Amino acid sequence: MKTLKNAKIGTSVSVKKVHGVGPIRKRILDMGITKGSDIYVKKVAPLGDPIEVTIRNYNLSIRNADAELIELL
Repeated sequence: MKTLKNAKIGTSVSVKKVHGVGPIRKRILDMGITKGSDIYVKKVAPLGDPIEVTIRNYNLSIRNADAELIELL
């Protein structure tokens, strides 16, 4: 399964499914990361956490733990 955590810098990806349950899933969906959304991976912090992405014309930093829950096409 390809996840946002494994996406390479400088690539555009599309969300296939958001995993997780309860408040974690709701928080991810509230950030605008929904099925079919296009995400551009801008950069990764020096130690690998967090990941900075652009989605729906705004920049978002997301933790690796949350990025693992986002399955890509």
